[in-house]
Amino acid sequence: MDSQPPTDSEVPEDKGQLARRTVLVAGGVAVTAVGVAGALSASASAQENAPRPHPPKPTASGEACYTLTSELTEGPYYIDADKIRRDVTEDEEGIPLTLDLKVIDADTCRPLRNAAVDIWHCNATGVYSGYESTGGGGGPAPTGAPPSGTPTGTPTGGPPPGGGGGHQEPTDDDRFLRGTWHTDRRGHVIFKTVFPGWYQGRCVHIHIKVHVDGEWTDAGYEGGHTCHTGQLFFDEKSVIATSVLDPYVSNTATRTTLTEDGIYPQNGHEGGLLYLKYDRRHIGRGVHGHLTLGVAPDETNDGEGGGGPGPSASASPSASAS
Repeated sequence: MDSQPPTDSEVPEDKGQLARRTVLVAGGVAVTAVGVAGALSASASAQENAPRPHPPKPTASGEACYTLTSELTEGPYYIDADKIRRDVTEDEEGIPLTLDLKVIDADTCRPLRNAAVDIWHCNATGVYSGYESTGGGGGPAPTGAPPSGTPTGTPTGGPPPGGGGGHQEPTDDDRFLRGTWHTDRRGHVIFKTVFPGWYQGRCVHIHIKVHVDGEWTDAGYEGGHTCHTGQLFFDEKSVIATSVLDPYVSNTATRTTLTEDGIYPQNGHEGGLLYLKYDRRHIGRGVHGHLTLGVAPDETNDGEGGGGPGPSASASPSASAS
């Protein structure tokens, strides 16, 4: 069967289904590393306090390359049957987010062509599709006073329903804010989605997986293995800017900051911190986020073994949620 990835006309973005993949058993320790892409726009958050990424290493040809991007936990809300599409928004309300990613081989600096990239994240009120009946993530849309611009500090209590890091089986058929698409010959993949919200125990984030060595068929992407499982993060200035707009303003869940989060490795763009570009006065018009992911295509990193800085670095007892 033709192993080339589907074109827009071959796979409807709203109806294609991803076949179950054969994933190899994880066999290595997570490696903290760097994904660096572009420069931060003057209209975006300057991220002054974020740790500086390690400088890129030169290749034999003199071209700059990158070390591995941090491997992190998969979390409980991954569904291996997502739709083959780039626009994952469906009818979810929120600030438009264009997610522009480049996937490269960290050793050779060559782009990974035809890799399958999964993304999934909660909506503006902290709920993951597929888990609405159990309150997956932040549970039903909260009511009451909106959060202030100042973070509320360390959350208390146990993890949210379905949390704890172990995989949870979905309870419904909704699949908003989930999707899979292939990288082009330059290793690029672009998704259209909305700026995520938050839920107790976690900072604002997007989950991501990269699959290689499989085949694109009429049914989707089959076989191969997962070479990267990570998360993408947003700086505090952008999150605070979104929190005063609808529908984010209705989210009264205790918000964990980037520095309080127990999954984010606290290592800047190495750990998945996105470069963001937006109009500071009108963030509601849309946000552009981009990052280069350096991966090891010959390794298997399925995220089931956890990741992140570990319990000693966690400021939140409920940060083991997804």
